[in-house]
Amino acid sequence: MNDYAHSVIQDQKRLLPLIDQQLVHRFNKIPEGIPLTDLRSAIKYSLQAGGKRIRPLLCLLACEACDRAAEFALPGALALEYVHTYSLIHDDLPAMDNDDLRRGKPSNHKVFGEAQAILAGDALLTEAFAVLAETENPSAVACLARGAGWLGMVGGQSLDLQFENQKADLHLLRTIHQLKTGKLMKTALKLGGILGRGSSTQIEALGFFGEALGLAFQIKDDLLDATSSAQYLGKGTQKDQQRGKLTYVSVMGVEKAETALEQVTQDALKHLAGLPRPEALTAWAHHLTKRVF
Repeated sequence: MNDYAHSVIQDQKRLLPLIDQQLVHRFNKIPEGIPLTDLRSAIKYSLQAGGKRIRPLLCLLACEACDRAAEFALPGALALEYVHTYSLIHDDLPAMDNDDLRRGKPSNHKVFGEAQAILAGDALLTEAFAVLAETENPSAVACLARGAGWLGMVGGQSLDLQFENQKADLHLLRTIHQLKTGKLMKTALKLGGILGRGSSTQIEALGFFGEALGLAFQIKDDLLDATSSAQYLGKGTQKDQQRGKLTYVSVMGVEKAETALEQVTQDALKHLAGLPRPEALTAWAHHLTKRVF
C-alpha cells in the first residue's frame, strides 16, 4: 500500500462515521398521521446503498485544510450527499441513463417504481437546502445552488443527453464534464472552506482545485466505463458507448485520455499551495485519479 492510499484509508476511518451517523437521521421520524413510509423507504434505500461518499469527505477535508475541525463542515457534507444521491436516482431513470444497477444493487426505480424514485430524488434535493439553511450561512446555500443547478450539474446532464450520438470537439466535451461533475466537486471543496471559515483566497483556491479534480474524476470514470467490468464497478459498464455518449475515450481514445487525466490532475494539485493543511487533499487527488473502481 502506498502512502497516498494509507492516508485515504485513515481519513475514511476518521470521517465516514461522522457522515453515516447523521445521514438518514432526518428521515427516521415521520409526523404522526402522515403515512409517508413508501417515500421514506425509497429515500433511505439509496442513502444506505453504500458508495464512497467522496464529495462529503472532500468537504470535510477542505474544512481541515483551512485548519478547522471537520465537524464545522458536516452540514455541507450531508447536503452534498443528498444532492449526489438524488442525482444518481434520477440519472438511472429510463428517461435518462436507463440503468438497472447502482452500487451493486437494483436501481431505486427498479425497487420502488419510477414515480417514487422521482419523488425520493426531489425530497433529497430539497432537504439538502434545508440542512444548509439551518447553518444560517447564505454563502453556503448559494454555493450549493450554483453547483447543483442549471449552470452546474443539471446543465451538464442536459448537455450530456442533448449530444448523445453526435460528434463534438474536445471543448464541448470538457464543458459537459466541467458542468456535470466538476461543478459539484468544486462545490464540495468550496463548502468546506466556507463552513470552515477559510479566507476568500483559500476558498477560491479550493474551488479551482475542486473543479480540476472533478474533471479528472470524470475522465477516470470514462476510462473505467470503457475498460472495467460491472463486477468491479457495481454498475453497468460500456453504457456510455452503447448510448453514444460523449466521453474522453470516444473523442480521444484510451491512451490520450490517460494523458489528459495526468495533466488535469497536476493542474488540480497546483491550487493547493498556500493552504494551511493541504496534505490530505493531495493524497485524495492522487487516489481518485488512480483508482481501479
